[in-house]
Amino acid sequence: MSSASSSVRRIAATVLAAGAIVSAAALPAAAHDGDRHHQQRPRVEISRVQADSPGREDRSNRSLNGEWVEIRNTTRNPINLRGWTLRDSDGNRYRFDNVRIGGRDTIRIHTGNGRDTRTDLFQDRRDYVWDNRSDTATLRDDRGRTVDTETWGRRR
Repeated sequence: MSSASSSVRRIAATVLAAGAIVSAAALPAAAHDGDRHHQQRPRVEISRVQADSPGREDRSNRSLNGEWVEIRNTTRNPINLRGWTLRDSDGNRYRFDNVRIGGRDTIRIHTGNGRDTRTDLFQDRRDYVWDNRSDTATLRDDRGRTVDTETWGRRR
């Protein structure tokens, strides 16, 4: 009887060891798949940039508001952008107040003056921000982490 119980113990130990080896081999693959899933797309992204305002660049409010950056919420849920920032390569910064962007919605941040609405925000500047030839728009969250960037042209 003791040889039968020791055989059962050996078989059980072999099965457990084989299970542990299979689990250990599968773990890195499962962890990698999870990382790939989280890196697919940012929750909020810079979807479009109009750096070169249409028409004559005469620093009029109309011309200033002709340059803008579009931000899009890629999720179904609203996101509060309070404390988030949008910067150019020269360090010009726009800080979002208590702005909620709805699920799958888009907002435009214009350079000039205007009245903020649900779809359009205004930096209230009197000079252009975005370089027509080359620049980088950087969107950061309220903790300073880069959420998305959009670069155009060639930087020196």
